[in-house]
Amino acid sequence: MSVVEIPVIRWGKPYESLEKAEVVHFETGEVMARMHQANAGLVQMDSRKSAKAREALKQFSCSELVEKCKVAAQLYLTAELPLGNGTQTPEQFCSIQSATTGLPLNMCRANMNKNAFVLKHMGDMLDALTRGLPLDILSRGYGMESRNVMVSFQATTPTLGLVLPSNSPGVHTLWLPAIPLQIGLVLKPGSSEPWTPYRMYEAFAAAGVPREAFCLYPGPHDVGNKVLETCNRSMIFGGQATVDKYHGNPKVQAHGPGFSKILLGDDLVDRWEDYLDIMVKSVIMNGGRGCINCSGIWASRHTAEIADAIAQRIGPIVPLPTTDPSAAIAAFTTAGVAEAASNQIDAGLKPSVVTDVTAKYRGGDRLVRQERCDYLRPTVLHVTDCDNSMANTEYMFPFVSVVQCPQDKMLGKIGQTLIGTAITENEKWIAELVDARNIDRLNVGPIPTCALNWLQPHEGNIIDFLFRNRAFQNSLPPAH
Repeated sequence: MSVVEIPVIRWGKPYESLEKAEVVHFETGEVMARMHQANAGLVQMDSRKSAKAREALKQFSCSELVEKCKVAAQLYLTAELPLGNGTQTPEQFCSIQSATTGLPLNMCRANMNKNAFVLKHMGDMLDALTRGLPLDILSRGYGMESRNVMVSFQATTPTLGLVLPSNSPGVHTLWLPAIPLQIGLVLKPGSSEPWTPYRMYEAFAAAGVPREAFCLYPGPHDVGNKVLETCNRSMIFGGQATVDKYHGNPKVQAHGPGFSKILLGDDLVDRWEDYLDIMVKSVIMNGGRGCINCSGIWASRHTAEIADAIAQRIGPIVPLPTTDPSAAIAAFTTAGVAEAASNQIDAGLKPSVVTDVTAKYRGGDRLVRQERCDYLRPTVLHVTDCDNSMANTEYMFPFVSVVQCPQDKMLGKIGQTLIGTAITENEKWIAELVDARNIDRLNVGPIPTCALNWLQPHEGNIIDFLFRNRAFQNSLPPAH
């Protein structure tokens, strides 16, 4: 069988490079595709034409592009679409994604459905995120809102740059709104997961979205750096070092660890068993790979019991073939990453205040080595000192610390938290949670951390990122 060749895409035109990188099967080493490689100079050269991407999209109104998103959703989900010098069915898409990332097939299909859902419901999302602003105002740049007040929104960039990861295909939902907002896309795909960006690109094109609005630049790290440098608005996904590097940079939205948590209030913690399913789901969903997975459960009491109950549920989970419908954990395909994480956890167990509760339920080691990949089995820690470093950490597998901490100290101890689920009915504490600036997304009540409402902003509102609200007048204001 011939290996698919996938070109660089430069404003909708395929470009073949002398440099190619092989994308291989994580278990067998079989070459699955050859990706033509871009370089920083190519990105720099193409950036001079970025305004044309927005011009191409402005041939259509925002509302027309929303309708094209609906068509693209169906094509992405069901159609046989071009891929390089071949084509790809949805089944082949999930299969090759699983083969190169180590994600079980069931997770690939779930993420595919999630991406399609966002595209299908793009109109509702934009209506919510713009707070009901007529989309033609964004397109024209100004207009009269419902209160008979003139408003103006100016695009901050003709293109949105993305330096994309390989660990979780679900993150692609974050950039999809750019197209109906008439903002072009400059994408650097993940090295082992180029499949979603390329399939999305072909689905959009088949739905009638101009190809000239897209660049796809597979390549080394300097390509990603140049994308961030040349696009006036960009997103990047990485670890805490990445977040720290771009902190305070208005041009770059850095998505890193979530440190998402469930906080059990004193008023309901004695009923913790009622919420066990929610806790387990929050930890294990999508193989624990996402920033929205729960990595910390905090309570003032019953923490040893909670940790033990979760450990009983997830501790026995073992690696299964990616084709097994019940596979619950993903492989680590980069050598040494899983071992380093496991060693860090073991080092964190040395103080008596930290216990690996899953050890007695695993029936084996946390680290499972295979010939070309490794696995980390689910791990639940019990931490009795909320100041210990293991109380607030995160890993790319089902990992959670159950932390003992008085309720009145929690908000000061949990640190930066992407998603905080507070299981409480205490109105005074709810008011304090609402005011807590270290919680980005707040759930009040028994809501899993991984249950996202697409009508709500995620790590900021993309409308505020891609547009600025400014004063605009085309007539004299009323006398005052």
